[in-house]
Amino acid sequence: MRKVWGGRAALEEIETDGPQGHWQGMSMFLYNSSAHQWSQTFINSKSGAFAGGLIGGFKDGHGELFQSDTLNGRAILVRGTWSEIQAKSHRYEEAYSIDGGKTWEIELTANKTKLADSEPTPAAKADHDGSHEFDFDLGNRKTHSRRLLHPLTGSNDWVELEGTTKVAPVWGGKANLAEFNANGPNGPLELLALRVYNPTIKQWSINFATPKVGMLGDIPGVGEAHDGRIDFYDQEPINGKATLVRFSIWGITPDTAQSEQAFSADGGKTWEVNWVNKYTRLAQ
Repeated sequence: MRKVWGGRAALEEIETDGPQGHWQGMSMFLYNSSAHQWSQTFINSKSGAFAGGLIGGFKDGHGELFQSDTLNGRAILVRGTWSEIQAKSHRYEEAYSIDGGKTWEIELTANKTKLADSEPTPAAKADHDGSHEFDFDLGNRKTHSRRLLHPLTGSNDWVELEGTTKVAPVWGGKANLAEFNANGPNGPLELLALRVYNPTIKQWSINFATPKVGMLGDIPGVGEAHDGRIDFYDQEPINGKATLVRFSIWGITPDTAQSEQAFSADGGKTWEVNWVNKYTRLAQ
């Protein structure tokens, strides 16, 4: 596990071998400073899909995070527990409850011992491997942003921001993490974006977090690359109405790229762009 985003988040990259073969997973932990709680989002390397969203806290060296889920068509509670926490080791248990938390059945236990710190290395490139479709975006870039203050209202009030974006590969290159920091008329703005490749359906998913919320969004955008451009789509409530959201990113030259966010209130017939980011690579 390693800290990211200035210590407000942590990434845990899991790799293990067992009777069913080799298995990999990744957890993103985010801290909500307002609620004084942590959230955990888990991703399985075989599906590349976000799962869950456990939420809870730590007290006296013991942590418990919870979420509701379904198992075999039945509603259950899931509890993740961290205990026996030492400087270089801890114990993790995952348990399910079918009676609202009165009783718990332990489904997974893991005793973890810290290894020497090391930065993850990107996976070797393979022909036709879609997990490298974001390679053009890796690195540090100066970022100029324009943001529409009141989307879908007919307003034309834009603000401009200047900042930086840092994109680094994680999880052996199967995902990447983007950290956006900018300043504008309304003060600083920070965003964290986790982009994960699903090798089964050959699509990407993207999910955002802010320091104020302290957890990844409930609805990831999903999309795929065409001619060097990746378009992500999802549906979210905007101004009280179900709205299609499109986030697009593409490379222009080896040192420049651009991304846009747009909303559609008519099922994708028309789109209003509300956020434009232009990236210029910084010298290493």
